[in-house]
Amino acid sequence: MKLLVDSGSTKADWIAIDDNGKVLFTTQTLGLNPEVLNKEEIISRLDEKFDISHNKLKASHLYFYGAGCGTDRMKNFLSDVFKGYFKKAIVSVHEDTYAAVYATTPKGEKAIVCILGTGSNCSFYDGSVLHQKVQSLGYIAMDDCSGNRFGRHLLRGYYFNQMPADLAKEFEEEYNIEPDYVKHNLYKEHNPNAYLATFAKFLIKHKDTDFCKKFIKQEMEDFIENYIKQFDNYKEVPVHFIGSIAFYLKEELEKELTKNGIKLGNVLRRPIDGLIAYHVINK
Repeated sequence: MKLLVDSGSTKADWIAIDDNGKVLFTTQTLGLNPEVLNKEEIISRLDEKFDISHNKLKASHLYFYGAGCGTDRMKNFLSDVFKGYFKKAIVSVHEDTYAAVYATTPKGEKAIVCILGTGSNCSFYDGSVLHQKVQSLGYIAMDDCSGNRFGRHLLRGYYFNQMPADLAKEFEEEYNIEPDYVKHNLYKEHNPNAYLATFAKFLIKHKDTDFCKKFIKQEMEDFIENYIKQFDNYKEVPVHFIGSIAFYLKEELEKELTKNGIKLGNVLRRPIDGLIAYHVINK
């Protein structure tokens, strides 16, 4: 049994398959970002799911693609945790960009591959090797055009009294925005980036308002300038996207890319289904 995992900071999608690609079970855990979780917290999230805990000794391989796995230190840490939990499995840990690459470039063609979800990322795939120009410093310093960045904009807009009254009223009705509650989630709870990203659906819902349009445009411009344009061939290859932000703001994204002479490629909400075909072919 092979376990395929696509993990962001918010959630992780799990699929178990046999050697022929038949799906044995699917499940979902909370995100398993090693930059914000310790060993005990990761194991607790695994133990909470019966399908995972019940089958942990049946897994022969674990292919994990996750946010926060961009450095050897984080990869090794997470690999050790998984090897201790899935004791009979061969464990492979990759950053989440590889899942995006394998899902969007099934024939191994050259492309720039981006992630716009809770966080953000961008790499160039030359057909065999992934190349990155930007080392992420995490959600506080980077993550342009991500869910957590949009959440930050909305909270600031609300608390600085810049959000239009009708939107502010709806915002109050949809979320608990009492200062103590917000500060507790930002500074006391795990995964503050995932908490911030929960507000992104409000921005997407109201994407046609002037208030939200300016943040969408600003963040997309920043992402294009700071991430995509790092690669000299950004006008020569397709640019693929994975993630809910890209999926639900595809029209706005394509408009900004076109203005910069960039060709939009595939846009997928999540890569997990595409990973099945990849791992059946590459046994």
